[in-house]
Amino acid sequence: MLGWSINLFRVRGIQLALHGSFFLLLAYAGWEGWHDARWAGLIWGSLTLVVFFGCVVLHELGHSFVTLHYGIGVRRILLMPIGGMAEFDQIPREPRRELLITIAGPAVNFVIAGALWLVVRTFPDTVFPYSPRGLVAQVFMGNLVMGCFNLLPAFPMDGGRILRALLALRLPYLRATFWAVHAGRAVAVCGLVIALLLPELHWYPQRLWLLAALFAFIIVVGEMEYRMTKRREIEDAHWREVMLRLHGAPPPVEPPPVLTR
Repeated sequence: MLGWSINLFRVRGIQLALHGSFFLLLAYAGWEGWHDARWAGLIWGSLTLVVFFGCVVLHELGHSFVTLHYGIGVRRILLMPIGGMAEFDQIPREPRRELLITIAGPAVNFVIAGALWLVVRTFPDTVFPYSPRGLVAQVFMGNLVMGCFNLLPAFPMDGGRILRALLALRLPYLRATFWAVHAGRAVAVCGLVIALLLPELHWYPQRLWLLAALFAFIIVVGEMEYRMTKRREIEDAHWREVMLRLHGAPPPVEPPPVLTR
């Protein structure tokens, strides 16, 4: 399913790709805008979504540039309706490096939000959403929400990876991953239930299906990464034992390729 994508361009050798389902989200944003304000709504609603996903690209580039700094390759950045995903050759097992790589993404969003706040604070209290001011205000709020949301401890989101790196300071890497995944699963299940029960809770008039899909994705991908890490640990232990028997020295350990939020 992740292969249904269109390659756009490269940034420092990193392929930027757009998943085919993104056009469904773009069409929905255009339809919502048309329903609210006809042509002005269609144009500004679609443009706001495109600009917001441009910020998603900058978020992923924040991760990617720090990753490149440590000599780790970045294969591509894939944009999907639920957000962006950078595909790294490997995730460093050194907690400090993983922390810096992970924090870089939300930091980009907070910098953008801080810069836009200097403009938004000059706006009147009421701003028409389908206008240049409305675009700036929505992109400001979108970056603020994106930065905070990504810090939720829901592995493999940024907050979950920060939790794993902190745990890895005291625990073995696999054990740290285990606890980060299980904590993230609890957060994601709660988020999934809330997203589907918002009308019943009287918090929002309709269910947030896209948010529910994101939390479901987090649960699945987190479990996949834990199993991959566990399998790699078992294989490494086996080959270290073999090499010790043959040569008296273990081979170097390299983490497997993974997908990261």
